[in-house]
Amino acid sequence: MALNKPFNRGPRLPFKKKEAEHNINQFIRAAEVRLTGDNVEQGIYSLKDALAIAVEQDLDLVEISPNAVPPVCKVTDYNKFIYEQKKKLKEIKSNAKQTVIKEIRFGPNTDDHDFDFKLKHATKFLEAGEKVRAYVHFKGRAIVYKEQGEILLLRFAQALEEVGKVEQLPKLEGKRMFLTVASKGAKK
Repeated sequence: MALNKPFNRGPRLPFKKKEAEHNINQFIRAAEVRLTGDNVEQGIYSLKDALAIAVEQDLDLVEISPNAVPPVCKVTDYNKFIYEQKKKLKEIKSNAKQTVIKEIRFGPNTDDHDFDFKLKHATKFLEAGEKVRAYVHFKGRAIVYKEQGEILLLRFAQALEEVGKVEQLPKLEGKRMFLTVASKGAKK
């Protein structure tokens, strides 16, 4: 085998363009359409008339609601329409709040001082509008102290009653017992 010979991958396939998300112009299949858009009298038109109106204005006929009866079409520039849709979607995503879940770990025999320390952190998290997931991790044979872990988590939930509400009561999954607390009122 020659080392300086380039690796042959075979014939290159042409780049395939992504298909349009909407039916436009001659790809619309309905006989009648409900027409909307700027500088257009809204109403129900035959597909032929709607296409003529779009061509007259040097724009595209875009099917925006294909499941309606008759389908809703808009006379607009298709590229501009897609751009505005992407812009709206981006704005919606930026306004959506991401829920942050902070985890706090306990052992079945956690001391009072450690408990208070972790409680103070959980209070801060809840006041900031985040969720807190507290869990007791049972190592080895410590699983026999399930009741102690449950009591610890219930005490934790009771201490956080003023700033948060319990979403999920203590539940054992494998070697961990979980408790989820959500914020009552988030700071903006």
